[in-house]
Amino acid sequence: MFNVRVYGIMMNEQKQVLVTDEYIRGGYYTKFPGGGLEFGEGTLQCVVREFQEELGLDVEVIEHIYTTDFFQLSAFGDNSQIISIYYLVKPLSAFNFPLLSEPFDFVIPEDKRDVEGARWINWEEFSAEAVTLPIDKVVADLVKVRY
Repeated sequence: MFNVRVYGIMMNEQKQVLVTDEYIRGGYYTKFPGGGLEFGEGTLQCVVREFQEELGLDVEVIEHIYTTDFFQLSAFGDNSQIISIYYLVKPLSAFNFPLLSEPFDFVIPEDKRDVEGARWINWEEFSAEAVTLPIDKVVADLVKVRY
């Protein structure tokens, strides 16, 4: 079984990179904004939808950055192979979501399984070590070299 994920890499004028800190299924993850491809949608539609759902932000896709070229088993134990596609995106609407000032600077309510927040990472601090997921680490290294 395959699990296709689509993510957006966004940088601002201060050369900061947008990431999301997420508490999912009992674990803490720092990753790029994005998520799962839904049946019937294309990958470009997916990244635009994910930014709208997660951050209420309209984005434009600028260019393709990377598609997974190695085997990666899902971290969530569903025995699926992850295929991730990454695009460089830019905002088309104003940022109306609160930004975290520190990693995982949110409260996890008793009745919630998933909590997320977004924050900017300064270019000097941004690296493969700044993100959690194995494919994101590859992309972080690519972004540092390319941009």
